[in-house]
Amino acid sequence: MENITSRKNSLCTHFRKLAASRAYREEAGEFLCDSPKLLAEAAAWGAELSAVLFTGEPPACLPEHVRAVQVSESVMQAVSPMQTPQGVVFSCRLPERSLPETMETGRCLVLDGVQDPGNVGTILRTADAFDCGGIFLLPGCADLYGPKTVRAAMGVHFRRPVYRCTLEELSALLDRSRVPLYAAALREDTADVRDVDLSRCAVVIGSEGQGVSQPVLARCEKTLKIPMSPRCESLNAAVAAAVVLWEMFR
Repeated sequence: MENITSRKNSLCTHFRKLAASRAYREEAGEFLCDSPKLLAEAAAWGAELSAVLFTGEPPACLPEHVRAVQVSESVMQAVSPMQTPQGVVFSCRLPERSLPETMETGRCLVLDGVQDPGNVGTILRTADAFDCGGIFLLPGCADLYGPKTVRAAMGVHFRRPVYRCTLEELSALLDRSRVPLYAAALREDTADVRDVDLSRCAVVIGSEGQGVSQPVLARCEKTLKIPMSPRCESLNAAVAAAVVLWEMFR
């Protein structure tokens, strides 16, 4: 077991860069996670861990083959992306994940330009809770492997495949799988989400400010609305996704 006391150590610098830069994460092929709970999830689901930094005693769930480094509280404060570190921070290999040839299940969720990492992570967690068959992020969404997204997802990155793709790639997959694409948006063909069969479809949730983009909306066969008070114009993206996912699950 190693011990690091300097914030300028190369591993500490590497961890700070993983937390701060999407480009660096993709170049290094790793992403950063923070907290004992996420470490337990990663170990339980067989994630490929690179290195673990911890304060105090070694975590009980620490895999034997992983580089383990004990650090001081000040070093942990310097490398952790959290304002109040929880005593464990670790790096994982980015999974190499290509789109499946076809969808085994038709209950899928698509995120279009959802830019808040907390919303993206919360949506992933909700999709996992309601056993969503596929989760797809189109360009313009918050980084799937940014620290805030990973933290909000609470281990979904290790438990369930999540795909990043273009609209063209998604459309080809939907066509091969014969799965229709709907959107949570208002249009002349908008239907109450409670009245639509969601047992085999993919539903798009749009960005917090602009909603579903026009190219994606043009590809959708139907739009869905969530009934709400006339005083309210829209819902938070994560809340809208939760309602849609519950209707799919129900």
